[in-house]
Amino acid sequence: METLKEAYRSGSLILFVGAGVSANLGLPPWKQLIDEIALQLDYDPDVFHTYGNFLALAEYYRLKKGNIGALRSWMDREWHKNVDIRASEIHRLIVHGKFSSIYTTNYDRWLEIAHDTYGKPYLKIANASDLVKAQEGIRQIIKFHGDFDDDSSIVLAETSYYERLQFETPLDIKLRADTLSKAVLFIGYSLSDTNIRLLFYRLSKMWSRYEPSGVRPISYVFSHMPNPVQEEVLSQWGIRMLSSEHDDPGHALTCFLKELVDA
Repeated sequence: METLKEAYRSGSLILFVGAGVSANLGLPPWKQLIDEIALQLDYDPDVFHTYGNFLALAEYYRLKKGNIGALRSWMDREWHKNVDIRASEIHRLIVHGKFSSIYTTNYDRWLEIAHDTYGKPYLKIANASDLVKAQEGIRQIIKFHGDFDDDSSIVLAETSYYERLQFETPLDIKLRADTLSKAVLFIGYSLSDTNIRLLFYRLSKMWSRYEPSGVRPISYVFSHMPNPVQEEVLSQWGIRMLSSEHDDPGHALTCFLKELVDA
């Protein structure tokens, strides 16, 4: 933890935010999104769930509709109502934290809304054209899986996930450059998420290929529960697992961020 605090204090820590952070706001679960896909395609939701995993079902929606516009509009409406962002201590700590860049795989706008609420300047980056707008001293929020303002940027259906996992888009190249000199802290991720585990693996391979003198930046993933199996597996990829003894994930993450930001 002390090494992490040193990286944080020196401004050498990138934050990577996952769905668990948005879940803290009480947003609808993924099952509700699949139910909505089924309803828009005139299927019984219980039956539709048996036809494939989420990526395949979202891909089917894209093929049948031609695009994800209507589904994106539904997500934008449902995920941005009846929430007081000031009630989320996690978002307040993120905004006031000393993070030069924040990457997120979340589509929602709550990180941006939190920054607006607390008056913290930022630049949102969702595609290659946004990269040229970067300014020294302005925090960047990189929407790694896309943003509701640009349907084409959203990584939702199976094809878009496979393209993302090629790790060759402009945002991937930016991430590679950023993580060669800075540590990364992953929060709000399930350690069973195949997509984030593949990201860990690809970052590890990249670090091994380019690291000078055998020294690579140490990166971290926070989990609210200890897991010796995952700790051992992730360590081979240069990822240190940090855990809590709190049963509630939201409370555990809040306590962890307070300790880090107060440092």
